[in-house]
Amino acid sequence: MDTIFNYSPNFDKKKRKKNQIKFIIFHYTGMKNERDSINRLTSAKSKVSSHYLIKKNGEILTLVPDLYIAWHAGISIWKNYRSINKYSIGIEISNTGHNFKYENFNQKQMNSILNISKFLIKKYKIKSKYILGHSDISPDRKKDPGEKFPWFYLSKKKIGYWYNLNQKSILKYRNHKISKLEENLFIQNLYKIGYSKDLNKKYKKYSKILTSSFQRRFRQELINGIIDKECLIISKNLVKKFK
Repeated sequence: MDTIFNYSPNFDKKKRKKNQIKFIIFHYTGMKNERDSINRLTSAKSKVSSHYLIKKNGEILTLVPDLYIAWHAGISIWKNYRSINKYSIGIEISNTGHNFKYENFNQKQMNSILNISKFLIKKYKIKSKYILGHSDISPDRKKDPGEKFPWFYLSKKKIGYWYNLNQKSILKYRNHKISKLEENLFIQNLYKIGYSKDLNKKYKKYSKILTSSFQRRFRQELINGIIDKECLIISKNLVKKFK
């Protein structure tokens, strides 16, 4: 895999074993200027990093070698895994993010995402259900890589996962109200998929946070934190797919 070396000092000095790597976590840089993003990820003062950064021109920078733990996920949980840094490869993608006129990921970046993902999946035998966004593992803190990240497209290339439903056929259920019992079922489905319930949030507030994170991943056209029938149907399908 051809990359440009631009090492960051921000990583754990102890090497991990190859079989400890279970996840790929996608991020966006969330800064106005690409050079500033690179400087931040390689500055000892920032105490943040990732293994790779994909520039707007499609170039891939290696910031931290794979077998070292980079500092990209922070407080994070998925299924029974805590502190996802220990088990993951972090990939930052140059993008201004929600705070600075969130932009589309360009085709050169998409080509690089495909190439590096396929390389890492093969090398570390990473399962589709463990290819996630930062907002999946830290839903109370993060929105990246966001609703413009093409999860559906990537799933067609066997990178990440998607539900087995016709999007047009379930669109009619969007904004359809459901019962409190069904809302609770939806939240329980999210826990089964992998989203965390261990964040000490008030249930009503946290259920809205979780729902927004789920929508940002699987119902990208409308992120409102409101559980409707479309969301419930998608969640049921995902639970069946990944039992």
